Amino acid sequence: MLAQSSKPDFWDRPEAAQAASKEQDQINEQLGLRRQLGELLDETALFLAMAEEEGAEDSEAAHEAAKTLAQARAALQAQELRIMLGGEYDRLGAIMSIHPGAGGVEAQDWAETLLRLYLRWTERHGYRAEVVDFQAGEGAGIKSATLTIEGDYAYGYLKAEAGIHRLVRISPFDANARRHTSFASVFVYPAIDEKIEVTINPVDLRVDTFRASGAGGQHVNKTDSAVRITHLPTGIVVTCQNERSQHKNRATAMKILRARLFELEQRKQQEKLEEFSRAKKEIAWGSQIRSYVLTPYRMVKDHRSGLEVGNTDAVLDGEIDQFIEAYLLGVRRGDGAGRAGA
Repeated sequence: MLAQSSKPDFWDRPEAAQAASKEQDQINEQLGLRRQLGELLDETALFLAMAEEEGAEDSEAAHEAAKTLAQARAALQAQELRIMLGGEYDRLGAIMSIHPGAGGVEAQDWAETLLRLYLRWTERHGYRAEVVDFQAGEGAGIKSATLTIEGDYAYGYLKAEAGIHRLVRISPFDANARRHTSFASVFVYPAIDEKIEVTINPVDLRVDTFRASGAGGQHVNKTDSAVRITHLPTGIVVTCQNERSQHKNRATAMKILRARLFELEQRKQQEKLEEFSRAKKEIAWGSQIRSYVLTPYRMVKDHRSGLEVGNTDAVLDGEIDQFIEAYLLGVRRGDGAGRAGA
């Protein structure tokens, strides 16, 4: 790769050059992780030898050995995770859609909470997230939301979040302060590169335009800038109303449609349409991948990996890496964590 980048005509084809540079960065990252692991193991061995010479279990060298060993374990897990994110599309950006289940305003509010959670997660990781479609709920929350996430491995990580999320709490919308259980679904697709060919026949599309509105019905455009595209053969519908330009909204909607059609075709080729259908089953009890319990106790539990944490406030503020990593590593080890389908 280094030899290629040194060729005089290397940058004459910007797209190929950029892809090659990304591949080189990925290789360098892997080498860096392995080098770090080797250095930590060498340090651990050195401190263990020093501790053995001192003959004291509570010596400073013994403490340093334990410290570097813990760091080596963390480095090894990071290496495992990077290997797990070696899928063909894992390094791409992601397209995520969130929908409330049955339950009216309570479920709509829960869907909006999840939207905020993922926006905070993307912010923590330095990804660029953009809400391209936002359908406000009646009274509170959202009826649906679609966002694009740009950044390396966004899809690789977020595919672990696809599924049904369950919330248990005292509803702020219940005058009698009763406990409610709400559900919301999260679907995740890879934001495929433009160079990946997806054939879309224009006659298979129905394009509708309408006036966009922001959350709560504010900022209504005076022109029909929002775009809704229906792919007639599959029934897939995508909407974008984020931009004031109809042209930009149409381009974004087509990008999302291409990603969804590509994902569907991949599943057909892998003969996993049955799994795809099961992933889209009723957004209700018994099908959730994760439960967020705020009453009578506070706990978040991932039902695939079995991981439980008690700091619900941090999780709802976007600290979900531990769940993503536990799921991905569980899949790699064959622990039965399941599949993060869209």
